[in-house]
Amino acid sequence: MNELIAIIDDEPDIRELVAIHLKKGGFRTALFPDANRFFDWQENNLPDLIVLDLMLPDMDGIEVCKVVKNDKRLANVPIIMLTARTDEIDKVLGLEIGADDYLTKPFSTKELVARVKAVLRRSEKTAPERTVFSFEGLTIDFEKYEISVDGESINLTLTEFRILKILMRKPGYVFNRDRILQELWGEDKIVIARTIDVHIKNLRDKLGKYGKYIQNLRGIGYRIQL
Repeated sequence: MNELIAIIDDEPDIRELVAIHLKKGGFRTALFPDANRFFDWQENNLPDLIVLDLMLPDMDGIEVCKVVKNDKRLANVPIIMLTARTDEIDKVLGLEIGADDYLTKPFSTKELVARVKAVLRRSEKTAPERTVFSFEGLTIDFEKYEISVDGESINLTLTEFRILKILMRKPGYVFNRDRILQELWGEDKIVIARTIDVHIKNLRDKLGKYGKYIQNLRGIGYRIQL
């Protein structure tokens, strides 16, 4: 699991309560008392899902949802709205706003965790998988396992290619070593986390000047920042 959930709510008790139960459910959390702090944070981070209160001090949840859905980077991040205003539910879930689900306050934390898991499952099934990617002089065809740098084909090992595909799935998102290991080899305990460092070093070297876009956040993990 290990998905990152952003919680935006101006009530500290609710933020902490939601975070505690999501962590118990196997998720990581990032907490924000208002929209502005979330938007500052997301410039260098990408959540897997946003739990968003409808009533915020600086920008109401409806406006936040609109901004998220119109942002190229954030558009596919699912949103669960928290609201005490049942009269807003149709608007929250409708085409005007486009939230993925909602809970009315007061709510059961068990129900919230279940909704988070369900929305994430749905988003994984419906998200379109991009097979060809181009950036400056870098072209990657994930379906054909082909990659070129400034028009010249380069050879990656299958593991290097799979790591690149993992990172490219969510540009800006930080994948820790354990998650990369899990996606590559499942529960194989023979492979150690430092193996990832070696593969990524080789991948960077082969990408030449584009290798710099694969960033190591010491003690946290790796991301590709384009």
